[in-house]
Amino acid sequence: MSTFDDFGANDWLIEEMRERYQNDPSSVDPKWARFFSRQPDNADSAVDPGVGPATVRPDATTQKPETTTRPVSGVPVAKVEAKDERTESPSQPGTVSGLGPEVPNPFLRPQLSADGPQRTVLRGARMRTARNMDLSRSVPTATSVRTVPMKLVLENRATINNFLRRSRGGKVSFTHIIGFAMVQAIKTVPAMNCSYDEEDGKPVLVEHGDINLGIAIDVTKDNQRQLLVPNIRACEDLNFAQFYAAYETLVHKAREAKLTPDDFVGTTVSLTNPGGLGTNMSVPRLMPGQGLILGVGSIDYTADFEGTSQVNLTQLGVSKVTTLTSTYDHRVIQGAQSGEFLREMHRLLLGADGFYEQIFEALRIPYPPLKWAPDIPVNRSYHVSKQARVVSLINAYRTFGHLQADVDPLEYTMRTHPELELETHGLTLWDLDREFPVGRFAGEELGFLTLRQILDTLRDSYAHTMGIEYMHIQDPEQRSWFQQRLESEHHPRPRTEHLRILDQLSEAEVFETFLQTKYVGQTRFSLEGAESMIIVLAEICSRAADDDIAEVCIGMPHRGRLNVLTNIVGKAYSQIFREFDNRAANDEVLSGDVKYHLGADGEFTSASGRTVRTSVAANPSHLEAVDPVLEGIARAKNDRFAVTDQSLQQSPHPVLPVLAHGDASFAGQGVVYETLQMSQLRPYRNGGTIHLVVNNQVGFTTGPADSRSSVYCTDVAKTVQAPIIHVNGDDPDACALSAQIAFEYRQRFGKDVVIDMLCYRRRGHNEGDEPSFTQPLTYSLIEKKRPVRKLYTEQLIGRGDISLADAEQAVNKFRDRLEEVFTTVRDPEIPADDMDYQLTPIYPVKRGLKIGTAATPGQIAAVASVYSNLP
Repeated sequence: MSTFDDFGANDWLIEEMRERYQNDPSSVDPKWARFFSRQPDNADSAVDPGVGPATVRPDATTQKPETTTRPVSGVPVAKVEAKDERTESPSQPGTVSGLGPEVPNPFLRPQLSADGPQRTVLRGARMRTARNMDLSRSVPTATSVRTVPMKLVLENRATINNFLRRSRGGKVSFTHIIGFAMVQAIKTVPAMNCSYDEEDGKPVLVEHGDINLGIAIDVTKDNQRQLLVPNIRACEDLNFAQFYAAYETLVHKAREAKLTPDDFVGTTVSLTNPGGLGTNMSVPRLMPGQGLILGVGSIDYTADFEGTSQVNLTQLGVSKVTTLTSTYDHRVIQGAQSGEFLREMHRLLLGADGFYEQIFEALRIPYPPLKWAPDIPVNRSYHVSKQARVVSLINAYRTFGHLQADVDPLEYTMRTHPELELETHGLTLWDLDREFPVGRFAGEELGFLTLRQILDTLRDSYAHTMGIEYMHIQDPEQRSWFQQRLESEHHPRPRTEHLRILDQLSEAEVFETFLQTKYVGQTRFSLEGAESMIIVLAEICSRAADDDIAEVCIGMPHRGRLNVLTNIVGKAYSQIFREFDNRAANDEVLSGDVKYHLGADGEFTSASGRTVRTSVAANPSHLEAVDPVLEGIARAKNDRFAVTDQSLQQSPHPVLPVLAHGDASFAGQGVVYETLQMSQLRPYRNGGTIHLVVNNQVGFTTGPADSRSSVYCTDVAKTVQAPIIHVNGDDPDACALSAQIAFEYRQRFGKDVVIDMLCYRRRGHNEGDEPSFTQPLTYSLIEKKRPVRKLYTEQLIGRGDISLADAEQAVNKFRDRLEEVFTTVRDPEIPADDMDYQLTPIYPVKRGLKIGTAATPGQIAAVASVYSNLP
């Protein structure tokens, strides 16, 4: 059972909560109520009964002490006599006729206040703080001091927050990083996690098994600042992401007054950061029961450089510093151990032992952290070469940046390439604040930029959750187009677009979940794990509608076809359900076929309200067999529309073909290459096809390492110099952006473009398979994965784009609508004819019989003559 003594510096809060509990037990949290109910009667107060806080009766009046003024014996009293006593006020106060009433007389000393100093009896938190300071005097402490350069901390923190800003939101503070370094240093020097105690009057060394880190949190209540020190328990077992989450949870609970007794008990070491208030260094008090408290000073340049310009500081390579103070219980911790602890802190903050790599890996940041390195001396000749090195770095990111992008939603690995490291190009972190001429960057002449601006732009453009291969394209105009499109400033999407994408994800996920629940065991080739495919197709169709495209023709394999038919083409839910119930109105049409082979035609409505025809070509389960078929359909429609539709005659390719592929089939089936190499031939071209590879990283039961020799499954597309966009399927915003870039490229250059959307297959090859038999490691990861809708919702909420209520409302609304449709379909009283759906593809109007196509006898004879005569 915990007692008040276990709470250290927090016992003022315990006293305050105890008083509230005694007045009204229901006014405190149930955890506090249980805690106080278990305390014995003689321990109901943490204060000595004889020295309790004074109380003042409401009816008592406070009399001011009587003040008398008399001369001290033996000391003469100075006496000032007025030479000329005025009896009348001047006619104009403040003018030459006299001093104004607001002007003090320099010859008269101000009269002392008769009230004297104000005395206030300390109560509550202030009283407990005062008593705790008295108790801290009983601990014989010593303090070690060390100054640490913060350049690397500053730069890596900026990199982390820039990544979080574009992903799930949040912000990492210096205290997060220093606190995590403190835990790692204590693991190296475990003697710092000890405390002193006494048993039967004998001194005892207490070696704690867990590191329970107390965090000093400054809160304001009733216009008074109060200090709370809750703790993060068992910090040694937490990675940085878990440590960050636990830290933020404590801060949130402290701000909301929701801390419980368990948050305070058992603190072994503490961290306080008065540097946030500008304090250079502090020696905090150590409370009984703890062996160490670390104080963190302000992060700034030393006083020697306060008058130095920022330009000179940058050129000189001067770092901001912070002062760390280790105040420890000298009875159980020696000065050498404290010094070793601070030395380890110094090493870690400079990146030793992979400290920042641990942080980046825990946060799933795709690129490696910056490394500590001494500055390279600058002279005239080397400065010129540095400018060339920066240009080389820019070109390296354009060429190899996709190798560093976080595009795998299943397994995180920190990706790197020697060409993408500063050290390879002779640059260091000290160059980040220095300006370099960049020439043509982001598609325009920008003059000078700091290396930090350049590096941030390159990482955001090429190494986030989307990586693009385009430097293999020989046409400089196309490469320049991509650079201008990718390297320009990234603007966040408006809230309405986020909600629209969330609605589309909800529709895709709930549709699959509904079928899995209502039609257990039926084969449907689920899209689960690849729901972002709907986002890509919806973005393409939306932009096609706004750009006056006549029709979007889609060819695809069986996986996800039902979802596409419903959410893109607009096939009625009732028709889908009737097919699952084997109650389709025209069963003769379905003879010998299955529902996931069928095609359909419909209409897609964009966010602006414009519409475009959409169609999915029928395709048996032969994967890529549909590729040339769809290209032929699109070419025929392009030719017919150009003749029959006057409004489309200005557009050479009014029909947009979109081909969906699997990763294994795209790399393994020869028909893919055959179709690609015909894409620019005059009789076959369609003005560019958008290829969407739904890369679920498994082909039937085979993983990528055993199914292909190329790095990517899309490398075959480089044969026609098609740009390839690799995107993480768990980032719907990036998926929508990839679709936007692909559509704009196709419209601008009339060539094929490939989107490689990496995702996963939540179930087996079909719903009757058990995938863990053939891919146990992969599916152990998939079982732990949350749906992309939930991940996206958390990102939006973390960035403050939407509220949780918005997301849940969208899902519940769609689920209710789907349940209503299901109930309607099951109603036998509804005629089947009311649920029929157009299965016949919509083709352009034929030319008709007005244009003669018959050959004359003379033409036939001429052809026969040529065939029968030898040359």
